[in-house]
Amino acid sequence: MKPRVSIIMGSTSDLKIMEKAARFLDEMEIPFEMHALSAHRTPEAVEDFAKNAEDRGIQVIIAGAGMAAHLPGVIAASTSVSVIGVPISATLDGMDALLAIVQMPPGIPVATVGIDNALNAAILAAQILSVGDEQIKNRLKTYKSNLKQKIEKANKEMEMLKYSFKTN
Repeated sequence: MKPRVSIIMGSTSDLKIMEKAARFLDEMEIPFEMHALSAHRTPEAVEDFAKNAEDRGIQVIIAGAGMAAHLPGVIAASTSVSVIGVPISATLDGMDALLAIVQMPPGIPVATVGIDNALNAAILAAQILSVGDEQIKNRLKTYKSNLKQKIEKANKEMEMLKYSFKTN
């Protein structure tokens, strides 16, 4: 089994956020790999990873970093593989990481999801892969249908709540 998605984090302290992406990819049966690479402490390793990702069969890279959140952008600068950045709330409620990831110069795009939202990064990665993969597309449709059913069930449960001035 060869990985199609790579989950990269600045350090293992980011694992509690990034494992949400791993769980979703696992559920969708999408082969992936996980690595800790630092844009600042291991810049040569990051560049080597990015330059060789496509040749290794990687089709999407999910990169998460907090504080000095350069990792997704540094990776995107060295590859044509789609990069999805996950800003991680380490300081300033994650706003510093969000701005560092989303404000890329022209020609070096990084798709960016919400702060600490590695799950959405994995869903986006699956959607990118589903363009050429009917099995992933069908699994995503089932996943999203289940989301709809959860909301419909919640609405039925709320109908049972009684309040003096509740009108529905």
